[in-house]
Amino acid sequence: MKWLSRLERRYGRYAISNLTMYIAVMNIAVVFLSYILFGGSVYNTVYSLALLPDKVLQGQVWRLVTFIFLPDTYSLIWIFFAAYLTYIIGASLERYWGSFRLNVYFFTGVIGSIIAAFITGAGYTGYYLNLSLFLAFATLFPDYELLLFFILPVKVKWLGLINAFYLISLIIRYALSKNWQLAAAVLVAVINYLVFFGGDFINWVKMKRQVARNRKRFFDQVNSYRNNRYY
Repeated sequence: MKWLSRLERRYGRYAISNLTMYIAVMNIAVVFLSYILFGGSVYNTVYSLALLPDKVLQGQVWRLVTFIFLPDTYSLIWIFFAAYLTYIIGASLERYWGSFRLNVYFFTGVIGSIIAAFITGAGYTGYYLNLSLFLAFATLFPDYELLLFFILPVKVKWLGLINAFYLISLIIRYALSKNWQLAAAVLVAVINYLVFFGGDFINWVKMKRQVARNRKRFFDQVNSYRNNRYY
């Protein structure tokens, strides 16, 4: 992506290094604060920090940032594993892309989530951001293995496919119910993945089609040659 290379040359020095390390630390901090301030109430924690468009319009602008740090689990045990996984995913992407491109990927997702929230009027947490990071990781490192339940080794490409099918099923479900706003919101929320990998997917489809055409042409020529021999 030439446009991204141009941006990196111009603004690369402003990139936040180890971005997901800070996010992982804040995930843990949010869980502990939820126990200190709300007695472990997930509802009160999420309600206080989630991206709620109506609350933002009332002046609670901190929600435009704090929703990023809401974790997927509030268990005092599992949060450390979840935060570590977030860090591993982000560190791997940062080594592959560099700090600037990871920043662009993540904050494009942040902007997409904010847009999606205001389209639907629904509340948003960091769920789609975490999912988009995982999808990117599964795409770039498909053979990386995770221990499911600390026992069963599973390659991340299969978990990535499960998450991709989940997103597609959401879009289809909303489309069938003619809830076009929510269907569009799901797409907008993971727009960073579409921007970074959409072109590669289109090229992959084109390549597969070209291979299929070449194979068909080859077998047509072989069959034509065989038929001509008998005459």
